[in-house]
Order: sequence, then structure tokens, then C-alpha cells
Amino acid sequence: MAAPRGLPLTVLSACCQPPSAPRVDESAQTLAALFRALADPARVTIMAMLLNADEVCACDISEGIGKSAATASHHLKILKDSGLVASEKRGTWVYYRAVPERVAAIADALAPAQSTPGPKSRKGRSTS
Repeated sequence: MAAPRGLPLTVLSACCQPPSAPRVDESAQTLAALFRALADPARVTIMAMLLNADEVCACDISEGIGKSAATASHHLKILKDSGLVASEKRGTWVYYRAVPERVAAIADALAPAQSTPGPKSRKGRSTS
């Protein structure tokens, strides 16, 4: 419905300012790369296997995710390139382990922000 002619319209401002978007920095780009590396159910399963053991042989990983050795190798390469996984070759087998610092970076990014302790007081009101 249109406003009657001749009456001025008052534009009300919002009750609060919307938060500004944080500046995308290098740490955000790095974190996005870690999330991309985990953007497949097979890679999430691999990470779960590695986080529940000191190390896992590549042959056990392919069995654990129900994929061929070639497919498991592809997923392991993506995880290794992202820095989430490290490997060590022993004889004919390759053993993989999770890199705790990279996993901690994801956990830290998903943790709730720490607020300052103590109640906020309002002007003219007591906090007790």
C-alpha cells in the first residue's frame, strides 16, 4: 500500500549495526584448504582411523574404507598434500599417521570464541 501524498516518510535505522565481514587472510585460506581436504566421506573415515591409532598401514586403510588401493592412495595423497597426514615408507609398505598440529588447527577454528569473564553491567543498574 502506498503512503498518502504529501506526508513525509520517516526511515528508521536498524537497532544495531550488522557485523562487518572479517578480512580474509592467509589463515582463513589455509583453513579452507583443510576443510576441502576433508570434503569426502572416505577421507573423513581415513582421518578417523588415523586419529584412533598411532599409525596405520596403507593396506589397512584401503580395507577400512572399502575402496581399492588406488582410490585409497588418491585420498591419502590429498590428505598428505594438505598436511593433515604424514607418511613413512618401511620396506614395501607405507605407514600413515595424523599430524596433530593440523588437526588442532581445525579444532581451534571450530571452538567457540572466548569471551571476557564477568557480568556486563548496565548504567544505573546493579549487577547483584
